[in-house]
Amino acid sequence: MPSLVSALRDIPYMGVIWVVAEAEKLGFTNGDPDWCNLGQGQPEIGEMDGAPPRLDTIDLEPEDHAYGPLGGTVELRQAIAEHTNRLHRQGRTSLYTADNVSVAAGGRLALTRAFQALGDGRLGYQVPDYTAYEDMIDVHRHRLQPVALVAEEADGFLLSPDHLGAAMVNEALTALVLSNPCNPTGRVIQGRALADLVRLGREHSCTLFLDEFYSHFIYENGGPARGPVSAAAYVEDVDEDRVLLIDGLTKSFRYPGWRVGWTVGPRDMIDTLGRAASAIDGGPGRPIQRAALAVLEQGRADQETTALRAVFSAKRNLMVDRLETMGVRFAYPSDSTFYVWGCLDALPEPLNDVETFFRHALEAKVLTVPGRFFDVNPGKSRTGPSPLASWMRFSFGPPMENVVLGLDRLAAMVAGAR
Repeated sequence: MPSLVSALRDIPYMGVIWVVAEAEKLGFTNGDPDWCNLGQGQPEIGEMDGAPPRLDTIDLEPEDHAYGPLGGTVELRQAIAEHTNRLHRQGRTSLYTADNVSVAAGGRLALTRAFQALGDGRLGYQVPDYTAYEDMIDVHRHRLQPVALVAEEADGFLLSPDHLGAAMVNEALTALVLSNPCNPTGRVIQGRALADLVRLGREHSCTLFLDEFYSHFIYENGGPARGPVSAAAYVEDVDEDRVLLIDGLTKSFRYPGWRVGWTVGPRDMIDTLGRAASAIDGGPGRPIQRAALAVLEQGRADQETTALRAVFSAKRNLMVDRLETMGVRFAYPSDSTFYVWGCLDALPEPLNDVETFFRHALEAKVLTVPGRFFDVNPGKSRTGPSPLASWMRFSFGPPMENVVLGLDRLAAMVAGAR
């Protein structure tokens, strides 16, 4: 009898999902305090020093049982627009409104809508980058021509505006997608470089899809940065510049299970995303959107994100220091996200092999994510060994005590191999 799966296409595992599946074979379950998930893609979700109390109730209204607007309620869209303007567009005459915002049930859904709505053309993407982009691009390869823009170790895995601008011209890019801050490298294009990127997109009519989900996880000089990073600060006209910014409550506000994401951009593009939503998902639910309003209240939002940078910068410093002591090498220490991107080639044998390190770490009840998963390669069109085969992503998303436990176990594992 033919396999039932033969009727379905082969869909690649996302890195974290594969890692968890492998760990579950050894008894891992989410929340088990005896395991250390240094591969996780979510931040700690409990009470945190300096942060406001966690929201833990949601009220239902009679109208919540009906479908909501495709792009989200007016109230939440307006709150997101005001939140974006307050943080990034003070003193500007061109401001985002509710018409510039589309709400979706999570960031991946917001990205799915964007890829579905993207017109035929040449799409640039960054390597390494978020693993989900590979399949999102692959399913549209019949009309999109993907162009890999490879970030090099010698450049600290950061693509410069000159590199990106040259690609817009030489590769005739119609659009560019990248996570900024970047998952997995922890690098961020900011300041003048980010302003130049927005300018180059404007000059070369290249639409920018910027995944800004880690926008508040920014560190500088070994401590927390003063605030978030977003291309919204460098848009000239919110309805003319071809810049779509994707963010949500998942990372910076530590509510991943709420599945609240959004896209901010020109109103004509946002209208198109709404039409894509009508075919893909039908729009987000009402109750969780009303709850999200409280998260974005100015006092609460600023308290949460300020505490987040303080707590996570301390975890970042600890992880970089401990991994370097073990012999893990960095092209550039993380200055954003809650990941560090390390090379294992200087570790003692056999742990200088990423797959061996991964398996030994699992036996020690520690999860990590091999770098090959971030070698975004739609349709596996690029052949040969992955240039990221020696790299590993380590997450400091868990609470400090669990991060320390995981690093202690990794240190013991490496010491045992010397």
